[in-house]
Amino acid sequence: MAAGGSQPARAGTRLRFERVAKSYGRVPVLREIDLDVPGGGTTCIVGPSGSGKSTLLRCANLMERPEQGRILLGSLDITAPGVDVDAVRRRVGMVFQQSHLYPHLSVLDNVSLAPRRVLALAREPAEALAREQLRAVGLAGFEGRRPAELSGGQQQRVAIARALAMAPEVMLFDEATSALDPELVKGVLAVMRELARGGMTMLVVTHEMRFAREVSSQVVFVDAGRVLEVAPPDAFFDRPRHPRLRHFLDQVL
Repeated sequence: MAAGGSQPARAGTRLRFERVAKSYGRVPVLREIDLDVPGGGTTCIVGPSGSGKSTLLRCANLMERPEQGRILLGSLDITAPGVDVDAVRRRVGMVFQQSHLYPHLSVLDNVSLAPRRVLALAREPAEALAREQLRAVGLAGFEGRRPAELSGGQQQRVAIARALAMAPEVMLFDEATSALDPELVKGVLAVMRELARGGMTMLVVTHEMRFAREVSSQVVFVDAGRVLEVAPPDAFFDRPRHPRLRHFLDQVL
C-alpha cells in the first residue's frame, strides 16, 4: 500500500504555534501553546480527554480562531487579519474521528468532488486523481460503492484519499481511529505510516501509543490546555520527565 501515490507535491512544510490561546466563553482551552511541528516529520499529540488536543488541531486549519498568538504555515501567518481561509485549508488537510463522507455519492465522487469544485479540475482529470488516491490507500475497485457499503476503516481510508487529492502540505488527524473497532484500526494506521515514510508533515492526535512510539519524530503531551512535554518517542515513553506525564503513561500503558 503506497499511500499518497505521487502526492503530495509539496510535503515537508513546517507548522509552528506561538503563544496560542483559545477559550470557549470563560473557559480557557489552550493556554499560550508554543509548539514547533517540523516539516516532513510526524508529531503525535497525546493527553487526557478534554485537554485541548482537538482544539489545537482545529486552530491549525482555522476551523477555530485563536484569541491570542499566531500560527505559521511555512512563512505564512495563517492567523493574520485578511488571510485567505480557503487557501489555507487547501494547504492543510484534515481527517476527523468520523469520515464525514457524502452518503448519497459514490466513493469516486466523494474523492473527486473537491478537486473539481475547489481546484476547478475537469471531471476526467479529477476522477483520474481520485482513482490514484484510492489505489494508494488500498481501495482500488471500490470507486462505485457508496459509503454505507464500506466498513468504518474503509470509510476512513476514503476520507484520507479525499484529503490527499487536494495535495496538502500538512495533514492533521484528529483521533482518526478512535471510532473504529480494533480490527479496523490496522488498515488506517498502515496508510498513515506510509504517509510518514513519504515525508508528509503530520500532526496527529491519537490514543494509539504504539503508533506514536513507532512513527513519531516527536511526541507531545498536552494537559489542561498546556504543552507539558515534547520529546522523541524513546525519551517520551521510557524516560518521561514531567510527573503528570509519568502518571498518564502509567494509566494508559
